[in-house]
Amino acid sequence: MRFGFSTAGESHGPGEVTLVHGVPAGLGLVAGDVNRDLARRQRGYGRGGRQKIEKDEIEFLGGVRHGYTLGSPIAMLVRNQDYANWEARMTPDPPEEGVPPTKKVTLPRPGHADLAGMQKYAFDDLRNVLERSSARETTARVAAGGVAKKLLAAFGIIVNSAVYRVGAASFDKERAALLAAKADDSEVRCPDEEATERMKAEIDAARYARDALGGEFVVVAEGCPPGLGSYVDWRDKLDAKLAHAVMSINAIKGVEIGLGFGVASRRSSEVQDEILLSEPDGELVRSSNRLGGFEGGMTNGEPVVVAAAMKPISTIAKALRTVDLSTYEPSRAFRERADTAAVPAAAVIGESMVAVVLAEAFLEKFGADNMTDIRASYDSYTTRLRDASRNASRDPETRP
Repeated sequence: MRFGFSTAGESHGPGEVTLVHGVPAGLGLVAGDVNRDLARRQRGYGRGGRQKIEKDEIEFLGGVRHGYTLGSPIAMLVRNQDYANWEARMTPDPPEEGVPPTKKVTLPRPGHADLAGMQKYAFDDLRNVLERSSARETTARVAAGGVAKKLLAAFGIIVNSAVYRVGAASFDKERAALLAAKADDSEVRCPDEEATERMKAEIDAARYARDALGGEFVVVAEGCPPGLGSYVDWRDKLDAKLAHAVMSINAIKGVEIGLGFGVASRRSSEVQDEILLSEPDGELVRSSNRLGGFEGGMTNGEPVVVAAAMKPISTIAKALRTVDLSTYEPSRAFRERADTAAVPAAAVIGESMVAVVLAEAFLEKFGADNMTDIRASYDSYTTRLRDASRNASRDPETRP
């Protein structure tokens, strides 16, 4: 089975469940490998009160024994600590006879899945939509990403992210990508102290105004070998799969690979990554990485660079105009606890989705049964590329 994952659970239900399939046998994996990113997802300047309630940690329910994967699906559970306060409203059991029903939510939020989901599934209570469409679901995605990142790291592929815009406060995107490994030192995950303070000021101003902010982040995967993905069929183009995965994150409205939309205003000579020979070993290298590590839908050996734009969240204290679906009278949108800015968390989720897609492509290329065979396949491939480059660059008289 191909590497991938499914999630289940509602925001205020008993927990979030992740089922990761296609994981090879023999990968060292412990809860801490996943919990590290779950904690990073919860941090960030501008987060709401929910993060003070939850302490996200996974429980393995299957697929791991004695610290190693078995090759079977990996099941993970993150319990929702807040469920104790919501059990009456979220219990799977039918209402008890004589107990008044819970109040229905009928005030859809502009920009959220509320109204369209209610119309699609013929609900009369928006809670049936908002509990699943909540960004709480991304907890399960980050759990899956933790498995993917552990697999990739075994082959020297490291995935990081950085925030380079919150509201009107910004930092240079290319510098953010280069410094992404240092982003966790910042409260907004921007690897620049001055820009961090400007972003925090933007968040403070939005909070005071009872509003919210969006922003932009970049994900960088270093160490990817050339040839992941394929140009042969449109469904196998890896950059397209990455765009799909990152775009599926809540509130993401734009995705770029490398320069992204910046290529449209430049000449070809200012866009393409020229191919050079390194000194003294004569290996193939690039003069730049403007195309974000991709050519023809395949990795080209340069770092994979994916950026995304996130809109402000839909739940704000200054509730927007809407229509009460129980009366069809003008009203103000439904409100619950919310973040002022969730861009730092979105960047961590972006890492996870990029890692999942890269892990799938990696296993398609090098096999998927067990780590021993995958290692042999990977070493054989990288040795062939290295030897071909070095042999071709030798003096003709000394070539074998």
